[in-house]
Amino acid sequence: MSTILKEENIERLCPNCGLCCDSTLFADVELRAGDDAKRLAKLGLSLKKKGRIKVAFAQPCACFDGKFCRIYGERPKRCRLFECGLLKKVNVSEIKADAALKKIAKTKELMKKVKDLLRAFDEDDEGMALSERYARAMSEPMDLSKGSVDRHGELMRAYGELTEILQRDFLR
Repeated sequence: MSTILKEENIERLCPNCGLCCDSTLFADVELRAGDDAKRLAKLGLSLKKKGRIKVAFAQPCACFDGKFCRIYGERPKRCRLFECGLLKKVNVSEIKADAALKKIAKTKELMKKVKDLLRAFDEDDEGMALSERYARAMSEPMDLSKGSVDRHGELMRAYGELTEILQRDFLR
C-alpha cells in the first residue's frame, strides 16, 4: 500500500478513535532508545520510572485532546511506530474504512458503558488508566447484597466484552 493511502487511512480512522492514547488500550507507554525524555517532559508528557531502567508516560496521554495529539510531529518513537490491528486490516484491504469506523464506534460505546459502571464504584478519575480504575473497582469489598453483586457482575461482563474486542480488533 502506498504511503499516501496509509496516511489517508490514519487521517480517517485515528481522530475518530484515540483508544491508543486515552488509556483504553494501554495504561502507560514506555519510551524507546532515541526518545529524549527531557524534551518530551517539556512538551507535556507525564514521565515516570517503570522499574529500575525504563521510563514511561502515563495514559491517558496528557498530549491527547480527545481527537488529536498536540505533539504529533514530535511524539515518542513507540507512538510513531504503533498501528492498531484495525488500521493494519484497513491498510491491507482486509476490511473497508467504513467497517472499521463502525467497529470504533461500537467499541467506544462499550467503553462509555464501562466508564459509567465505574462511576457507580466512585472510580471516576479520568486521569487514571481504564484498566487501573477497573482493578480498583473490582478490588473493592463486596457486601453480598443483591445490588452489589449485580453491579460487580455487570462491570465484569462489560469490561470482559471490551477486553475481548480490544484484543481481537485493536491489539493484533
